[in-house]
Amino acid sequence: MKTLFASVLGVSLFACSLHVVAMPQAAANGQKPPNSAAKTKPAADPGEVKFKENCGRCHNPPDALSPREVKAVVQHMRVRAMLNAEDEQLILKYLAP
Repeated sequence: MKTLFASVLGVSLFACSLHVVAMPQAAANGQKPPNSAAKTKPAADPGEVKFKENCGRCHNPPDALSPREVKAVVQHMRVRAMLNAEDEQLILKYLAP
């Protein structure tokens, strides 16, 4: 269990670091952010919308994580993604209903 969590956390942190490095280059080249087209189609679930806005740049929704693991990962990613408490709760309800 600890190994799985460590792996998920490591991959998440690595993906976020790539995003932080890549985004300024895209903006400097005049390119639009990759998720600009995704905002045109509204989603029914507000948690899904928050996930796509904040997490979807680097992650797909996980299929095989328990609610406990999802909570731990979201808590760690909250700091990196600068989520507020409301967004964190919406994402948690979306990923682990």
